[in-house]
Amino acid sequence: MKPDPERSRYPHCIVWTPIPVLTWLFPFIGHMGICTSSGVIRDFAGPYYVSEDCMAFGKPVKYWQLDPSLICAGGSNPWDTAVHEASEEYKHRMHNLCCDNCHSHVAMALNLMKYNNTSWNMVKLCILCLVYSRYVSFGAFLKTWVPFILLAGAVVTLVLTLHLR
Repeated sequence: MKPDPERSRYPHCIVWTPIPVLTWLFPFIGHMGICTSSGVIRDFAGPYYVSEDCMAFGKPVKYWQLDPSLICAGGSNPWDTAVHEASEEYKHRMHNLCCDNCHSHVAMALNLMKYNNTSWNMVKLCILCLVYSRYVSFGAFLKTWVPFILLAGAVVTLVLTLHLR
């Protein structure tokens, strides 16, 4: 199956959406979820809560489709099993913005399925998602970058105005 942004279905994908204010300041930081093989989004949305098909900060603006043939775990459906097990675990965890967050939830799912036979963590996911993900539309690209560009432009204008006095 291919990603279908119209229906918000992203099979075997990691999805990403901006977090207001935080992403405006640091456009590479946002909210992340992982999708089942049928494209249903699961994201660690807050303390003791993993949402299904309703991301905490809105619909995905970027997705990174992974190759299910790179799963090294056994079982009848290792992708969905790993996503389910990680989600069940995170339903019992406190959310921590810096240490145990949505990126950690996705990393746990990838580690459980032994994706690409490597170890996953939130920093690695952030970097690889930045490099390999695709925007769902040009509007999604603008939603991510326009606030940052406007803020950066305002700061540069202010600095130049104060410096030239």
